[in-house]
Amino acid sequence: MSLINDSGQEPRARALVIIPTYNESENIGKLIGELYTLYAGELDILVIDDNSPDGTSAIVASLQEKIAGLCLIRRERKLGLGTAYIRGFRYALDKGYRYIIEMDADFSHDPKIIRQFIDAIELEPGLVIGSRYMNNTVNVVNWPLGRLILSRMASFYTGIITGMPVDDPTSGYKCFSSEVLRSLDLEKINSQGYSFQIEMNYRVWKKGYTIREIPIVFVDRSVGKSKMTKKNIREAIWIVWWLKIKSLFGML
Repeated sequence: MSLINDSGQEPRARALVIIPTYNESENIGKLIGELYTLYAGELDILVIDDNSPDGTSAIVASLQEKIAGLCLIRRERKLGLGTAYIRGFRYALDKGYRYIIEMDADFSHDPKIIRQFIDAIELEPGLVIGSRYMNNTVNVVNWPLGRLILSRMASFYTGIITGMPVDDPTSGYKCFSSEVLRSLDLEKINSQGYSFQIEMNYRVWKKGYTIREIPIVFVDRSVGKSKMTKKNIREAIWIVWWLKIKSLFGML
């Protein structure tokens, strides 16, 4: 693993956006450009790339001379979404960022919403989730019906088993306060795929922090390929039971 453009200095901005990537060469340059246009000086960007064969990391590296606050971590192989975010969280805490944002690289998450995340989390330390399903609404665009049904079933299933009061527990667009992340034992995070989102929400909730949701519109990617696999689905099925049992025995 290599870390590029890490000066060791205090962060320029209060917030850090973490963007894990694998084969996102068609999206990452445009996304970084839009984030910089919207928030130059207000937030920094950390891209964690899992050795994408399509040259994703090279695109990010080429932008670093032009964009202050852009950092790249190159990992040697594909290690998964969960480990990428854990690496990003550690980086953010080491550097002293106050707010840490998770974001997909494929424009399914509208960059303009970030300001709403910051406004919401400044009210109280905790977690703010960008929800596709707030108040029984469905705000997704270009998703196949099967994918939508699967997502809604996952939300219902998670809520029933865990009791967690979150409308969209699998959303990957969210903002943590640094206080929350420091309270968690990141070494204990067990999920590797998309169930990572469920586990993080659950651990924050069991710590007693406030979880708020703000409405977002999720737009499915127009270029590139989805990273969702059957393994991700299987993991999400058992992880909620694993979390519930761990919690019952005080082992979280």
